[in-house]
Amino acid sequence: MGLPRWFRAFANSRRATSFISLISTFAGVGLLLDRPKGTILEWLSLPLIVFGGALITWAIWPARYASSDSSPSLSTRLLRRLTLDGRLVPLFPGFGAGLIVADVAYNWALSPTPVFQTEDIMVLLGAASLLGYGFVPARFTRERDFVLLFFLWLNAILVVPLLLARLYYSDFEKSVDLYSWVALAPETSAVLNALGVNSQVHAVAGSTAPGLTFTPQHVGIQVTVVITTSCSGIYSFGIFAAAFIAFVLTEYERPSRRVWFLLGLGLTAAYVANVLRMVVIVLVGFYTDTTQTELQNMLLAHSYAGWLIFLGWLALFWGPLVKYAPPESSSSKSQERNVRARRMEARCAACGDILSPTIPATRCMCRAMYHVACAGQGSGCVRCQRPIGTTSVLTSGGDRI
Repeated sequence: MGLPRWFRAFANSRRATSFISLISTFAGVGLLLDRPKGTILEWLSLPLIVFGGALITWAIWPARYASSDSSPSLSTRLLRRLTLDGRLVPLFPGFGAGLIVADVAYNWALSPTPVFQTEDIMVLLGAASLLGYGFVPARFTRERDFVLLFFLWLNAILVVPLLLARLYYSDFEKSVDLYSWVALAPETSAVLNALGVNSQVHAVAGSTAPGLTFTPQHVGIQVTVVITTSCSGIYSFGIFAAAFIAFVLTEYERPSRRVWFLLGLGLTAAYVANVLRMVVIVLVGFYTDTTQTELQNMLLAHSYAGWLIFLGWLALFWGPLVKYAPPESSSSKSQERNVRARRMEARCAACGDILSPTIPATRCMCRAMYHVACAGQGSGCVRCQRPIGTTSVLTSGGDRI
């Protein structure tokens, strides 16, 4: 099978293409924001993003939403409300430029380092989506809305809570690891204890992040793992949550119970995957590390296996979801009705075009219909081979002459 045939096969299987596009795009954005520095994986982010974005743009949305009569999605209606029926869209470039200026000013005046961190990348990506929103052609409205909503939700989930926490504690020069304290370290410790690995969560001197202490089997001394924000996996969780929310809003056209169920299921699966990721990393250190390895196995699991575990878990979640729970789209149903209606319309047996009341038509004895102009070009009916010229002619009003 050649490459063009592979592309056609992908285009004809929308569920498989959706699955591959989502996984590829998520993996690329995850590596971009939380990349393992100094490894080859760091350079795979952009190719994965380009591949996933190109695949979903070429093979999924245009084929489904090419018709202009498709119903607006949840994302379209949401953006209409947020933009006051589109009146704020011309101001998007100004908003994007303002975000860039605000981020640079924050780094210069309040951040402990002017170097762009992960949160800065999220803000800049959101600003870029605002700057380029108006330049996207109308036929790619769904893709444009998905990208914008994805980066807006990404900032709402990861950047805004961090800024609010820092403002609440009146400390802009250190990270407030609330997620690790509240939603990751205690749950990881509880799962480890249930598996027979004794562990405790406690504060660590000189750090705002929680420490998780356990004793590896082959080491004999206690080891403390400090779960900072950058190591907590919250970026992977936020990326999946933002992508899944944007995808559901873009694919569905009404806020049904199924939509809310899928959103809740997706966010729950992402959170559970992140806890299991941390559990697996600790278990690698508990069972495999020795005094000779000096916890290198656990560090390798953190750098490589953690990302792969999270991605694999989401693939297991997305696979059955895409296969067994495709979106219920009223636009697709209306398109099917339009196809059935077009099949029932009277068409010229010669050229195949619709017989309009404004164009004179004629009918053969076998009830096949023809444009008068088309009937005059042939020697007989294409169905029964009888001469067509002896039949009556229908005028624009439907009267016979």
